[in-house]
Amino acid sequence: MQRKAKRLNTGAVRAASLQAISMGMGQTAAVIVAAGSGSRFGADLPKQYMPLAGGTVLSLCVKRLANHADVGPIVVVIGAGQDAIARATLGPDIPLVEGGVTRRESVRAGLEHLAGLGDVKQVLIHDAARPLLPPQVIDRLLMALESHDAAIPTLPIVDTLARCHDGVVGQAVERDGLVRVQTPQAFAFPVILDAHRRWHELPEPTDDASMVRHFGHDVLSVEGDIMLEKITHAPDFARAEAHLARALLPRVGTGYDVHRLVPDKELWLCGVNIPHDRGLSGHSDADVAIHALVDAILGALAEGDIGSHFPPGDPQWRGAASRAFLTFARDRVAARAGRIVHADVTIICEAPKIGPHRDAMRLSLAEILAVPLERISVKATTTERLGFTGRTEGIAAQAVVTLLIPDF
Repeated sequence: MQRKAKRLNTGAVRAASLQAISMGMGQTAAVIVAAGSGSRFGADLPKQYMPLAGGTVLSLCVKRLANHADVGPIVVVIGAGQDAIARATLGPDIPLVEGGVTRRESVRAGLEHLAGLGDVKQVLIHDAARPLLPPQVIDRLLMALESHDAAIPTLPIVDTLARCHDGVVGQAVERDGLVRVQTPQAFAFPVILDAHRRWHELPEPTDDASMVRHFGHDVLSVEGDIMLEKITHAPDFARAEAHLARALLPRVGTGYDVHRLVPDKELWLCGVNIPHDRGLSGHSDADVAIHALVDAILGALAEGDIGSHFPPGDPQWRGAASRAFLTFARDRVAARAGRIVHADVTIICEAPKIGPHRDAMRLSLAEILAVPLERISVKATTTERLGFTGRTEGIAAQAVVTLLIPDF
């Protein structure tokens, strides 16, 4: 039996979604279908592994679902031979399941994995090629499942439709009652699992919603989003990048650190070993400039300070090279799909002279942060022989960093 999709009153969904979320909606799992070869994209890598917003198309897709408070276990269905690249993209925590020859077989593999977990009440099935998933769409879908077994996001068709044969445009097609169907598609878990298990000797479905409709279930339509456009060709990728660039918000962080100068220690500044008669005292190599820069980055991310991530009493950091701390801070920016726009470090000391080493310091920081050299500034000043730096008892450093972090 085939039934038309009904459309949900999206105004009512918006009004009730916060209440529904606060009440809890059972365990909602997600299947991300990422098993395609991406042949139409025209790149060496499948499109789901192409770089996007500091990560990849697939990692951004996972992040959008994982960041939603009501989405629980997530399983990613990948193609044969893609395990290594998928694991490099997603890390060790996201379950990976190998898909089949068809999309239906791949979704079935993901559903069977979730069935083995138990206690899954509803599921979102989403294409990895739609990474710009707004949380409001998830809210609308989960609210729709309160009253229906299935719901899908749709958009109205605003363009004229016409048939075309051999490059010649023919008769226009009536568009009343037609919608554009997107993912994620949401289902009561037993309903969609049953549909997949019963789909024997039937033609390949166009999507999962058509399968549950075939077995007599109504599918509710909720308001989709233009951001859910599928990445299929290279221009689609450029569109996604442009949207994410508009969604980036600037973050500015500052850092300050001080270390005492002592005999019989090497002097490290900005990851460069500086010839001097004394070095800086500290639990690690005491690179005061890098420590200030790490604090600036963590401050811009609102993720604490260097001491909260690398406690000075922890023996594993005794004598450690501070470049490891800066690498950690850089990776925290990448984990938020952010970008380091500019870093400015000021070293405050009477000696040694910083000028002869400035270029090496800038190059060192640019290498660690993996940014162009022109985004790194290193400069020095004195305190006119005032204070502890003026008495050459220690060296201070301050840093300012500008980041761009996605607003999603």
